[in-house]
Amino acid sequence: MSSLLVDLLRQSGGTAIIDGGLATELERHGADLNDPLWSAKCLFSSPHLIRQVHLDYLENGADIIITASYQATIQGFKDKGYTGEESEAMLRRSVEIAREARELYYKGCSECCSGDKAEGKILKQRPILIAASVGSYGAYLADGSEYSGDYGDAITKTNLKDFHRRRVQILADSGADLLAFETVPNKLEAEAYAELLEEEDIKIPAWFAFNSKDGVNVVSGDSLLECGSIAESCNKVVAVGINCTPPRFIHDLIVLLKKVTTKPIVIYPNSGETYDAELKQWVQNTGVTDEHFISYVTKWRELGASLVGGCCRTTPATIRKIYNVLSSSESAIVGKE
Repeated sequence: MSSLLVDLLRQSGGTAIIDGGLATELERHGADLNDPLWSAKCLFSSPHLIRQVHLDYLENGADIIITASYQATIQGFKDKGYTGEESEAMLRRSVEIAREARELYYKGCSECCSGDKAEGKILKQRPILIAASVGSYGAYLADGSEYSGDYGDAITKTNLKDFHRRRVQILADSGADLLAFETVPNKLEAEAYAELLEEEDIKIPAWFAFNSKDGVNVVSGDSLLECGSIAESCNKVVAVGINCTPPRFIHDLIVLLKKVTTKPIVIYPNSGETYDAELKQWVQNTGVTDEHFISYVTKWRELGASLVGGCCRTTPATIRKIYNVLSSSESAIVGKE
């Protein structure tokens, strides 16, 4: 396992906190994300908003912030008229923005002399990791296929490796602490990622996070056990888990993953809301409240989740509640000792 991740988990009592949804918060700050690039649009239109959202999550207890590169691809930027050089620069910029937010946070911590919290913010010197997000091929298509895993028979493993190769190289060399392969919808793409990491001898560690809509398989119908085994067998992968999946499925998915991996389990579900791929929006009133979401967290930790956070439609308030729950349980454990 990465020494950075080991240090983070040790200092956080065995469970570190990932940030929450990015797009939801960007929209709350006024960003218009009605675009195939989604949140990556803000890399050139309003990077200051991305920096602020990263900082909001840090000030609410996140130990890991994920860059705004989920839907940022060289091909996607070129489709918008950018050159290859400009496209690569924006990928690097996604990591730079997260690093700037981390520095701002550390500056706030050093200027604060009142301990753990100041003006409602959690200001605590601690390891903070930056995870460079790598969205699936389906995310680039912007047609909802990252929620189905159906790329058609024409897409091969070689196609997927060629699609992701340069992007992964750039993000790995941009100063991130690790790569987050997110919302992996099928076995083929997991295999492509694992081979790519080895072929390019990527130097920073990675995690694989799959998504599921039935609590048994990944969204394509491929076996989660088989997908988890791919992550387990890749030496470049240091954690494996689930993201952008309704909270009610997470318990069973952790149990399944524990059968095939000894690596840390990473869990960051969405709010449970349903995504309408045709309308390209989340269906209102189909998710769970923060309180309901948080009620699962202690159990996930007991089952073996080492990295916990939120995905789409979760907010800094959600992450603050996770921080409070995990801090309370950690205090209880220390008290018993």
